[in-house]
Amino acid sequence: MKRPEPKLIADIIKEKLMTDGIESRFNEQRVLYLWQEVVGPGVNRYTTRRFIDRGVLHLYISSASLKNELSFMRPRLIDALNKAVGATVVTEIQFH
Repeated sequence: MKRPEPKLIADIIKEKLMTDGIESRFNEQRVLYLWQEVVGPGVNRYTTRRFIDRGVLHLYISSASLKNELSFMRPRLIDALNKAVGATVVTEIQFH
């Protein structure tokens, strides 16, 4: 019996996520995790809650001035988050 070629563990995990149909949910969780890396610790300090619902990232920001400033940066944040994940996960950001 011939042995199969070795695979990277990342490829095996990705393949399993795709066959189980949970890759999109996994990518949503990655966006939530990568939020702090994309915006940095200063902005993340004011983020009290975050979740994704149907491609809309909901962010609860405790500073009104920061919320206003982030609303102007919305398209850049969407692009940065989707690039960080490597897939189009976020289509809109809603600040609360």
